[in-house]
Amino acid sequence: MAYLGLIGVLVAFAGCLGLIITGFPALIGRSEIKWESLKRSAALLLVGSVVSMAALELALLTEDFSIAYVANNYASGTPLIFTIASAWAALEGSIVLWGLVIAVLTYLVWRKVNQDRNDLLGVGALSIIGMVGLFFFGLMLTVSNPFEVCTTASTVGCLDSSALPWAALDVPAGGRGTNPLLQNHIMMAIHPPLLYVGYVGLTIPFGFAMASLLNARSGAEWVVRTRRWTLTSWAFLTAGIVIGGWWSYEVLGWGGYWAWDPVENASFIPWLLATAFIHSSIVQARRGVLQSWNYVLVIGTFASTILGTFLTRSGVVASVHAFSQSPIGPAIFGFLILVVVASLAVFATRVHLVASTPRLDSLVSREGVFLLNNLLLTVFAFVVLAGTLFPLLVEAFQGSTVSVGPPFFDRWAIPLSFALLLAMGIGPVTPYRVADPGIVWNRIKTPLTVALGVGAATVLFVSRIGYVVLVPSLATFVIAIIVRHLWDLSSKRAAKSGTSIPAAAGALVLREPGYWGGQLSHVGVAVLAAGIAISANLVIKDELTLPLGETVPFAGFELTYESPFLRNEPTRRVIGARVEVSRNGTFLEVLEPRINEYVGSLQGIQTPAVRTTLAGDIYLSPTSLDAESVSLKAWRYPLQWLVWAGGMLMALGAVLSLGEARVRRRESAQVDA
Repeated sequence: MAYLGLIGVLVAFAGCLGLIITGFPALIGRSEIKWESLKRSAALLLVGSVVSMAALELALLTEDFSIAYVANNYASGTPLIFTIASAWAALEGSIVLWGLVIAVLTYLVWRKVNQDRNDLLGVGALSIIGMVGLFFFGLMLTVSNPFEVCTTASTVGCLDSSALPWAALDVPAGGRGTNPLLQNHIMMAIHPPLLYVGYVGLTIPFGFAMASLLNARSGAEWVVRTRRWTLTSWAFLTAGIVIGGWWSYEVLGWGGYWAWDPVENASFIPWLLATAFIHSSIVQARRGVLQSWNYVLVIGTFASTILGTFLTRSGVVASVHAFSQSPIGPAIFGFLILVVVASLAVFATRVHLVASTPRLDSLVSREGVFLLNNLLLTVFAFVVLAGTLFPLLVEAFQGSTVSVGPPFFDRWAIPLSFALLLAMGIGPVTPYRVADPGIVWNRIKTPLTVALGVGAATVLFVSRIGYVVLVPSLATFVIAIIVRHLWDLSSKRAAKSGTSIPAAAGALVLREPGYWGGQLSHVGVAVLAAGIAISANLVIKDELTLPLGETVPFAGFELTYESPFLRNEPTRRVIGARVEVSRNGTFLEVLEPRINEYVGSLQGIQTPAVRTTLAGDIYLSPTSLDAESVSLKAWRYPLQWLVWAGGMLMALGAVLSLGEARVRRRESAQVDA
């Protein structure tokens, strides 16, 4: 397996070199492209990456402890799904998955480019993407080799290893196993791959942007061609962040899903910048403005994915997400500096050749709202970046340790989020070029009335807490504007065509999936914001001690400690408490908060039990338990499901928007016919 994996990495590395060399002429404006060489390079990259990942998975599945990565990150008896996920649960394996994703995406780009032998922009983009791939496969050949063989075995795991597969082996009898936190929930197998596809996918628009600059290709071609790639990456990144929050909520037992952790922030920064780029690219494609700004956004978005990779894999931050200290950190940091300096240098020296500066007709227009949206998202990203890096900079230059906690981020994030919700509501109903205030008011007055009614009802029947009143009101405003707009258009279409309003609405959405997919994502943002405001501000929490057989009231419910339990599973021992939940004497459910003790781990993992309903969650996390009593941290989160539903609606909206290209192709074919 070590030989096979190493050969796969070498083949992929050669494929990246081939892409760089073959595509380089396109970057300097020459059209003599060796298309067969380009095809061969893309195929080598794909085959090599598949072989390397397959070798790693086979080594795990066959318990090949001669490979140090397997010995240190896998233990016999690990369930199949976590055995497969072990391939990306540690540092070296995560880089292999990264390489596989970039190889698959590169091959898909090549297939599209190969359809037009005059596509110098696409060929140049492949060369840039090849440079990025070369770095990551170079990591696998040097400081992050997943196929090193064990040369000094410990009782469990490997103490020393060699990059030479023919080195004398000392095979350990067993492996250390995966980090217990990473095998405590099935979402561990889903969350990292989603994030990786999102991260790596943002390499594609970066490649096209750099090729456009170097090739002096003016216009919106690169923006139009990368829209699907950006939307796909954004959808995966959104789903990965939301599922990561859900995983944290279900596993870590601290009663939350977002803590402004440095690595959480590292995934949020590219999400914010990619969101800004998606919006501003629409303006460039339609009106020809914000051209230079889009280059800056794409450079910043890609650089922030490398920054996130550095924070996760360097060990410079303490985080449940971060890997241990490793020589890979300086390598990624150096690559980050190279990317930022080289990209901005290319931008500074070439942007005058590709970007004009047409002025907006009026700031009171849809373009103006898009610009406001971009500024807010960029400021948001800068705030998160500053708060994340400040402790690292202080430690690097002064040697002292400081922390930037949730109060700092919340102080900035809350007002910025309010402004974004307001811009999101007004934007879709604001005309392009110049907006007549009367037209805008006519479109928003009914949604505004509905939102004010929701705010008043909240004050009267739910809560007078400012955030609980304001955020759901703004969310209602956003959703009501979208619903009203769809209703008006559908009514007119139904009257003209003689169909029903639902049928007309469906036809509208199918005809313009790009626009309505964006509106669905806006609905998701509104639902998510309302869920966060309600669950965070109306939460009830307490620390309880329940003697065996006794009942304690909590948040309108009754909790009864029925009995302790002990279960021995193949890779862990589960110590838990059966807690009956009832309301007004009516039995509802038995929850099992527990402590999972994994083989080879010295400390158990406190794992919560969660009862989810439409009204909200009951969340119980054990702090200690025995046969006589159980101590719990208890939370009651109203409408918590809105957070997860909102996040998934956002990703689903991006998926719906991907249908836009299919509609355009169909319309083009009809015109040709």
